[in-house]
Amino acid sequence: MVGKLEKACIVGSLSCDFVMRVPRRPQKGETIIGTDFRTFVGGKGNNQALAAARSGGIVSMVGRVGRDHFGDLIEAKLKHTSVDCRYLYRDDEVSTGIADILVAADGDNSICIAPQANGRLSCADIERAREVISHSKFLLLQLEIPLQTVCTAARIAREEGVMVILNPAPAPEGGILPDELWQLVDLIVPNQTEAESLTGIVVNDLIGAIDAARVMQEKGVKRVIVTMGEAGAILLDENKIPFACPAFEVEVVDTTAAGDAFCGGLIAALARGQSIEQSMLYGCAAGALATTKLGAEPSLPMRQQIETLLATRMGCASGCAPA
Repeated sequence: MVGKLEKACIVGSLSCDFVMRVPRRPQKGETIIGTDFRTFVGGKGNNQALAAARSGGIVSMVGRVGRDHFGDLIEAKLKHTSVDCRYLYRDDEVSTGIADILVAADGDNSICIAPQANGRLSCADIERAREVISHSKFLLLQLEIPLQTVCTAARIAREEGVMVILNPAPAPEGGILPDELWQLVDLIVPNQTEAESLTGIVVNDLIGAIDAARVMQEKGVKRVIVTMGEAGAILLDENKIPFACPAFEVEVVDTTAAGDAFCGGLIAALARGQSIEQSMLYGCAAGALATTKLGAEPSLPMRQQIETLLATRMGCASGCAPA
């Protein structure tokens, strides 16, 4: 029987992604011609569940999709990846969420989201899923579902002794999170833009990331990881000691879902009992690999790929170190 220590629960969004490659992102009022178009399953919750499962994690997904073709695609992909879908709710009134993604030649992207069913994931839905949350060791949350629902999930997790990890993406309007949520979160994982939004501190280097992390700790969260793309990631642990993890050098094709791959890899490694520093390094490797393919779901790496890249890094340099 699988023990609680090994389980992770993801509560969040699920959508279908319409991805177009373009030479560059268009200016206001401009029409440009794309070079490629594809459809993938996506949504931060869905991506992170798939990433965690492919990274070797035992994963449950809590979310809401429409009773439509896109919902069928998402559920089939999750089940094929051995994700527990008992609390994947099907909405009879609203369709599955959609994301339009433009990917420029340099791999950077612009994303526009229509939440649809994701916006109807309710506090009652989370209460009904209390059993699967309580039997998990970690709960991973994002902000593509209603904020009240996020708070309810975090509160239930705290009541059940489950560690709460928040990926505050997309950053909330005005950079404001409820005080209650800050107190319920054990580990927050923003990227540079989200860290700046949450703290008002410019995060364009290691010093800025550490300063922003300290502000977030003052708000009540115990530990902070700031992901910084090609600059790697930093951790400020519960003792306020910073650790830096350098990035892995790869050929970037599309940065979509790199942050989701990081979060999925992180939580899978934590669930296996690895330290927070080891898990951050694992997440960095997963995130790097995710940038080497087009689209969210196809880019999420398998455990063997991540461990091969880690072995390469360990063969020539150290991993995380005090900053």
